Amino acid sequence: MRLRALLETEALGLRLLGGEDELDRTVRGVMTTDLRDPSRYLSGGELVLTGLAWHRGAADSEPFVRILAGAGVAGLAAGEAELGDVPADLVEACRRHRLPLFAVHETVAFATITEHVVRQVSGERAGDLAAVVDRHRRLMTSGPAGGGPDVVLDLLTSDLDLRAWVLSPTGRQVAGAGAPLPGPLGTALAGHHLAATRAGRRAPHRAAVAGTTYALFPIRNTGRGSAPARDVRESVLSDWLLAVEADASDWPAARLDLLQGVTQLIAVERDRRDAARAVRRRLAQEVLELVQAGAAPAEIAARLRVAAPVLLPGLGAAPQWQVVVARVDWSAAGGPAAAGGIASGPVAQALLEEILVDPAVGGPDSADRIAVAHTGEEAIALVPLPAPADPPSDAGEGADGAAADGADAEALPGEPGLHAEALLVSVREPLSAGLGDDGRLTLGVSAAVHSAEGLRGALEEARHARRVAAARPGRVCAAGHHELASHVLLLPFVPDDVRRAFTARLLDPLRDYDRRHRAELIETLEAFLDCDGSWTRCAARLHLHVNTLRYRVGRIEQLTGRDLSRLEDKLDFFLALRMS
Repeated sequence: MRLRALLETEALGLRLLGGEDELDRTVRGVMTTDLRDPSRYLSGGELVLTGLAWHRGAADSEPFVRILAGAGVAGLAAGEAELGDVPADLVEACRRHRLPLFAVHETVAFATITEHVVRQVSGERAGDLAAVVDRHRRLMTSGPAGGGPDVVLDLLTSDLDLRAWVLSPTGRQVAGAGAPLPGPLGTALAGHHLAATRAGRRAPHRAAVAGTTYALFPIRNTGRGSAPARDVRESVLSDWLLAVEADASDWPAARLDLLQGVTQLIAVERDRRDAARAVRRRLAQEVLELVQAGAAPAEIAARLRVAAPVLLPGLGAAPQWQVVVARVDWSAAGGPAAAGGIASGPVAQALLEEILVDPAVGGPDSADRIAVAHTGEEAIALVPLPAPADPPSDAGEGADGAAADGADAEALPGEPGLHAEALLVSVREPLSAGLGDDGRLTLGVSAAVHSAEGLRGALEEARHARRVAAARPGRVCAAGHHELASHVLLLPFVPDDVRRAFTARLLDPLRDYDRRHRAELIETLEAFLDCDGSWTRCAARLHLHVNTLRYRVGRIEQLTGRDLSRLEDKLDFFLALRMS
């Protein structure tokens, strides 16, 4: 705003004492001071308000005004409450330095002037920023990106003093102005956003974290070739969000519209990112189709040689590969979502692409090494890993890319690459909020393989690990290849009716006997099996004489018709106890 506009506002009670020729100066802010040297707090363009407490004599005016003029302030307004009339020496000093000088009537509070200036300047800046945002949008829509989301976030900070960050649905920072957002804070904000979106609350969402209030604006994934989501669950786990450090609950409509324009601008940049991601998706889809069709290893290896430079630029040799399988399941009316309802495959695909990004890596291009396809309700990721410096001598590849000795999908020593539970450490909380009460995410991770021939086994290994994860409680679960070695993990896949019949046949006679005689046969059986059938160790654990233990085991065998000296019967009892 101009100084002239302040003079023309009667409610401010300003009286011009000098500087008529400088009234077209632009006011960019307000600063109130009674310091003799306020230079450290001045950046130029301010209207300086002073109560003249610094004025002790005529000699004080010249250095004070010289400091203000050197800092490039727009003007000086002196209050009349302290000294009555503004001193003539101050008027003369302002005339010499061509600094506009106003007198503020004693009935007018400095706060009134400050509030008026801030309101006017903020409104004008918003209008200017809106024009810049609109111009930037047109440039990005019609031509090369103009610097990405960071450019417009810098504008928000510099012109409206708003700190803002673009976050992924897991809270990973995609873009930001100034200092990075701490990881736990980003995760918490993403969780607030996802929970509010699932609850159907109108954006922007208000979130208070660690004593600071944030406004959360969704950035819709409006890919030019994609159809609009029919259900919020189809998009909630893939949309970005704009987090602004401010309380937008009392913002005027013009400022809210401006921030909506910012989200649309960032969505354009995301469209570009998704267009590049489509290439990697297509590569993964081609490899997956070959693997599932049982194609020759040489044909799969040829496709991998095409994919490797795209996913790992500059890589000289074919890398190792790891397979990750993800599935998102939704329920409706207490059962699985009806066929033709929510398209879970694309949801799992977008979500897996996000989960596989290192949370410590920021920027929209940090997922360039991730290739994810989807088939049916599953998403399947093909993750490249750098080849080991000294691969095993029997793991060499022939010219066709397949293992020279026909090795299968064995993992290389040292278990390189991704680990199931580590993938979920930073994303479980926000994703649980997005899944709500009717969604589940399950992941399975294979071992690393070093050949095209090993991919089929890796895919089946990852799928089986995902089924193990699905048998566990919780909204977000994962399992890795190393967990498949224990037969105990197969127990959740036993049908409930079979489980009940099996355990009842073996354990119900013992439970009935324990209820009638307080004999503790079940406890004895568990201890006996835990001690691998050792009479002395089991008796010591139960604080029993060996003969008493032998009597109890004999009673167990009599009631069940089994022989605990036989391995098969021991195994049956072991499984029954685990399933009960």
